[in-house]
Amino acid sequence: MQAQATTKVQAAAGKSVLWKKPLSGGFKLLLLIYAIITLYPLYWLIISAFKTNQEFFNRPYAWPLEWQLDNIIRAWDLGNMGRAMVNSVIVTSISLVLTIVLGTLAAYVLSRFQFKFSGVLKGMFLLGMLIPVHSTLVPLFIFMNKIGILDSYWALVFPYTAFELPIAIFLAIAYLVSIPREVEEAAMIDGNGWWGVFGRIIFPLCLPVISTVSILAFLRFWNDFSFALVFINTQSLKTLPLSLSLFSDGFGTDYALTMGAMLIAVIPTIVIYLIFQEQIMKGMVAGSVKG
Repeated sequence: MQAQATTKVQAAAGKSVLWKKPLSGGFKLLLLIYAIITLYPLYWLIISAFKTNQEFFNRPYAWPLEWQLDNIIRAWDLGNMGRAMVNSVIVTSISLVLTIVLGTLAAYVLSRFQFKFSGVLKGMFLLGMLIPVHSTLVPLFIFMNKIGILDSYWALVFPYTAFELPIAIFLAIAYLVSIPREVEEAAMIDGNGWWGVFGRIIFPLCLPVISTVSILAFLRFWNDFSFALVFINTQSLKTLPLSLSLFSDGFGTDYALTMGAMLIAVIPTIVIYLIFQEQIMKGMVAGSVKG
């Protein structure tokens, strides 16, 4: 009887394995199809950046007959993209530093200290994620014009930081909950104050979620067009998204140069994502499981 039961169990296990193999293969096929669909726009952008305007319209999905490397050079020169890239780097870097420092500090306070209005503050930050960003353009324009920071780097840095902080705080709080309080208590026994605990213990432990916040914020700051269009008028202060609009006017669009400029603008985003992709994945799942 025992031998028969063992045989039945083995047969059932064998059937289960046979079912899992096609399911696993089908799932991998779906993932492959999804990856192709996701990556195709990038492929199309790359091949379009090296075509002439005529070829762009006549053969939109085919490889270039002759690779027009001159598109990249002309786009860089005519769009003054060197200066625009410097401006984007300055604005993005300052906004990232402020978002990370203020976000982790606020998340640490809200996750570790209980005070009268802590719940209200958490609710306000959560509410900040629901505010439509573009609905604030006019009030922000009037406010920054009155305080005299319009048409400057700070006209972009302050709104970028303010609108990214709720997401940064929300992710950091979820991550900090998974860090045992005993780690901080041990650091305090060693003579560290609250600032020492945060700087030497908490901040380094938060690097995975900081990487996630950084890439999400970078994508928003680097690709923003509406704030830069409204708040920046001086040519020397314009960022990369604004430089892309120079190749289009009311009479037509130079698609060859536009695609070349877009390729230049998207390369830093791809490079940064490839460098930090592992940390991003860790930060997205961190804090979801305790213990």
